[in-house]
Amino acid sequence: MPQAASYLIVSSQTFLYCPSTHKNKALTLEARPCNLKGTMSTFMRANTNIDLDVITNKNGNNEFVGSIDQGTSSSRFLVFTKAGEIAAWSQMEHKQHFPTGEDKSGWHEHDPFEIWNNVVICMKAVVKILAEKKIQFTIKAIGITNQRETTIAWDATTGVPYYNAIVWDDTRTNSIARKIANGNPDRLRKKTGLPLASYFAGTKVRWLLDNVPELQADLKSKPEKIRFGTIDTWILYQFSWAIKLTGTPSKDSATAPNINGVFLTDVSNASRWLFCDIATVKWDQGLVDAVCGPHSVPLSALPEIRSSSEVYGYCSNTTEISELEGVPVAGVLGDQQAALFGQTAFAPGEAKNTYGTGMFLMMNTGTTPIPSTHGLLTTIGYQIGAEDVVYALEGSVSHSGSTIQWLRDQLQIIEEAPESESYATDSNDGLYFVPAFAGLFAPHWRSDARACIVGMTASHHKGHICRAALEAAAYQAREVFDAIDKDSKVELKSLKVDGGGTNNKLLMQFQADIINVPVVKPKIMETTAMGAAFSAGLAVGVWKDLKEIRELWSVSSTFSPSMTEKEREKNWAGWQKAISKSFGWVDEGDDGQLGSNTGNSTVSFLLMTIVAFGAGMLLEANRRR
Repeated sequence: MPQAASYLIVSSQTFLYCPSTHKNKALTLEARPCNLKGTMSTFMRANTNIDLDVITNKNGNNEFVGSIDQGTSSSRFLVFTKAGEIAAWSQMEHKQHFPTGEDKSGWHEHDPFEIWNNVVICMKAVVKILAEKKIQFTIKAIGITNQRETTIAWDATTGVPYYNAIVWDDTRTNSIARKIANGNPDRLRKKTGLPLASYFAGTKVRWLLDNVPELQADLKSKPEKIRFGTIDTWILYQFSWAIKLTGTPSKDSATAPNINGVFLTDVSNASRWLFCDIATVKWDQGLVDAVCGPHSVPLSALPEIRSSSEVYGYCSNTTEISELEGVPVAGVLGDQQAALFGQTAFAPGEAKNTYGTGMFLMMNTGTTPIPSTHGLLTTIGYQIGAEDVVYALEGSVSHSGSTIQWLRDQLQIIEEAPESESYATDSNDGLYFVPAFAGLFAPHWRSDARACIVGMTASHHKGHICRAALEAAAYQAREVFDAIDKDSKVELKSLKVDGGGTNNKLLMQFQADIINVPVVKPKIMETTAMGAAFSAGLAVGVWKDLKEIRELWSVSSTFSPSMTEKEREKNWAGWQKAISKSFGWVDEGDDGQLGSNTGNSTVSFLLMTIVAFGAGMLLEANRRR
């Protein structure tokens, strides 16, 4: 019995793909022609919109830049005007596959063909709505931003994956990472900037090699046919030719839209594999062997590493969208790096913070990689053409929006998230809430910590708890940026913010107060998609340089610090005292725990990040990664 199905347009036919898991754990993708032409929208419906107010030329041609934003829960296609505004967009969710069985706890997969199919549907929907409104347009280039680390292996001769995509938050490779680490999870950090953890693509490649017989056989007999890639590479491969031409997809395979696509990735995604030396920005055979041994994986199985902004190839007709044929595909960025770029954080010391279920914090640190000694990740931010690579430090906080969800769903003291602001008191009156539901992340890395509310008296009420929950996000953000400051010696100049939490004015003001720098909210909140569009537009001359792009970025609101230094230090001292009360609640070896508070701390909490964000994704399925 097939486990799931997804619909894919191949040339002029529609095929039904039925992933099925064999007893040997390998996955096959069976193709059966189905009489479903013209009924696609019945089964899958994209949410599509247009903003006619930003389309200035109603009677003549409009030049747009397209952006594919492929996230953990959905795929989107957006088109931006030269002024950096969103003209039209379409979004479509895809199915989350969680294999069942006691030995598969924490497994999370996506159907690669479903993802590609949904991207195509979104692109068609945008083109259709523009046509329906009689908008004449040309798409000058397309950029791609993607959920990072999610990994696919496929056969270059057929274009068919050997197995489903293993999602970034999948935990099946924990034991692999520990085995490779051999007691030292930082053994590859000097070259990669990363600890050994299941989070990164390399451990997923190793699992595929260990568990998929067909892949093992091809590696031994025909290694040249194997392709490994993250989602950016998969999408790029499906609809791009290396040279500008039109034609038909290869007839050698009835099971894939394209077997001749360009096989590339960008520097930001390459830095998340454990295979890339981030100083040389090249795949390192020694790193590959360290992770994948005893399997012998040639570097030809990995995509060529290119900059984040250049013409990689041109849209083929695998999408069956004539308006896109020959359009340059010219920008690729991992999602968090795309948000950094979309926020125009181009100078060292500029940073962004995304307030979602949790928080992703990233700071531009310039053109030299800075090793972290405070539990952060050293990663590549972006590279524009032949210019120098720009690096970043990244940290994560597990609970931000999910803390407010907890107030709503578990304590039930609010009915809707905005009530957390309206109920919040003017002061916490000495009450602190440490949301260490799954331990504490950067910079503490304490898996033995648990959530607590401290300093409570009989006079406190739900308004104080609401305020403390909001303040907790700001305190944790300061902790990460203090760690970044210690690692980088680069002073935080301002904090650019995005994500749903930015709608809470109390949180934004308190964030500015506690970090003592301005917090800046942009006019266009779709910073991830915007970053991909900016990188693509730069490559083809829609925007001439970073200065012009920076001028397009505009401020919706700025929250300036207004708290006195005395009050700030009092609040901060209270938080430090509260955080110490959360330590030591879990003993090493307790059932269900992910690690102790000593040794392998960064790895333990990368795992906890995965678990927490995976759970949050299920609670907030309509939000992207």
